[in-house]
Amino acid sequence: MSFEKLTQYLESLKNSDDIKGLDLIIKKKHKVIYRHKQGYNDYNCTRPVSENDLYYLYSCTKIATVTACIQQVEAGKIKLDAAVSDYLPEFAHMKVADNFVLGDFGNMPDQASPTHPAQTSIRIRDLLAMTAGLSYNTTAEPILELKKKSGNKASTREVVRAIAQMPLLYEPGTRHAYSLGHDVIAAVIEVVTGQRFSDYIIEHVFHPLGVHDVYFHLREEDKGRLADQYSCDFKTGKKFRHQGNTFELTDCYDSGGAGLIATVDGYSALLDALACGGVGANGNRLLTQKSIDTMRTPQLNTVQRDDFTLKGMFRPGYSYGLGVRVLVDDTKAKSPAGEFGWDGAAGAYALVDPKNGISLFYAQAILGLRGIYSDVHPQIRDLVYECLEL
Repeated sequence: MSFEKLTQYLESLKNSDDIKGLDLIIKKKHKVIYRHKQGYNDYNCTRPVSENDLYYLYSCTKIATVTACIQQVEAGKIKLDAAVSDYLPEFAHMKVADNFVLGDFGNMPDQASPTHPAQTSIRIRDLLAMTAGLSYNTTAEPILELKKKSGNKASTREVVRAIAQMPLLYEPGTRHAYSLGHDVIAAVIEVVTGQRFSDYIIEHVFHPLGVHDVYFHLREEDKGRLADQYSCDFKTGKKFRHQGNTFELTDCYDSGGAGLIATVDGYSALLDALACGGVGANGNRLLTQKSIDTMRTPQLNTVQRDDFTLKGMFRPGYSYGLGVRVLVDDTKAKSPAGEFGWDGAAGAYALVDPKNGISLFYAQAILGLRGIYSDVHPQIRDLVYECLEL
C-alpha cells in the first residue's frame, strides 16, 4: 500500500488549480492510514496549514444533521414518513408555484407568483431526500423581511417559519431539487428534543466521539484559526477574498444545511464512526448499522434521479439517499457501491465506505472553484482506492 500517486496529485493542485492550502485525512477502522497537509490557510500565504485550523464545512453539515435526525428516529421521536406539519404546523398548507420549470433556477418563484394549494403533505423523508419542493433561495422575501424586522437576530425556528411561506417548486414527493430541507430538519430536531439545534449536534453527535472543537458560531478567540476563504468567479476565474458564511442567515440561526465549523480531525471522527457501524474510535455508538443503511438507501425514482443530475455537478454513478450522495453504479468509480457522503461549497469532500470501514475527508477554503466536484474530488477518490489496492 503506497500513497505516492495520491500525494503527487495533491501537490499538483498548487499549480493546476491554485489551491492555496488543503488537508486530507483517510481512516480505516478508526486508524489514520494517510494524512497530507500542504500550503497555507491565510489569504496572504503566511500561515502554513495545520491540524488546528478551522474550516467552514458548508453542505458537509448535512451529514451531521441527518445523523441527528436518524438518532431521533431511533428514539421514536421522529417518523420518516410523518408529515412535517406534525412537528412544524406552519407547513400544513403549502402553496406550489404554477408552471415552474425545474432547472430554471434563475427565475425562482416569489410571493407574487401564481400558485395553487399543494395536494400532498411534505414528509420528513422528503426533506432529507430533497423531494419536498423547497428551493435554496436564501434571499426570498420572507427571509429578508424577517432579517430586517429582527435586526438579524431571528432564531432557527423563526427563519424556518419564513421558509414555510415560500412557494414550493413542485408537488411534494414528485421531483428532486437541492434545497433548504436540512435547515427545516434542524427546526424539527429543536421541537422534538427541546434543545437548540447547534447544542444538540455538539452534545449528541460530536461530544460522544470525544470531539469538542466544533462550532456553529465561532467564539472571538477562535476566529484567528479559521481558514481564510476566497471565491472564484465562474466566468472569469478571477479570485477574491470571501468573508463569512452566507448560509448563516442571521446571527442566531443554526443552519442544518451549511452551518458547521470544525477541524479536519473533528469532522473526520463523525465519518469514521459512520464507516464503522455507527461506533466511534472511543467505543461510543451514534447510530446502528441498520440506521446507516437506511441513510444510504437510494430514495429517488427515475424522474427524480434525472433531476439530481440536471445541473451536471453531481458525478456519474450516484443517486441520493437521506441527506447523502450514494454510489449505485460502481463501474463509474473505484469505490464500492454503497459508498456515501457529500461536499461543501468551499470544496470540502466527505466519503464514507462501510464495506471497507474507510472514511475520507478533504478540506480547502475556495468557493466556486471550477472542476472541484466533477474532477478533483473523483480523482482523489479513485486514487485513494488505487493506492489501497481495493
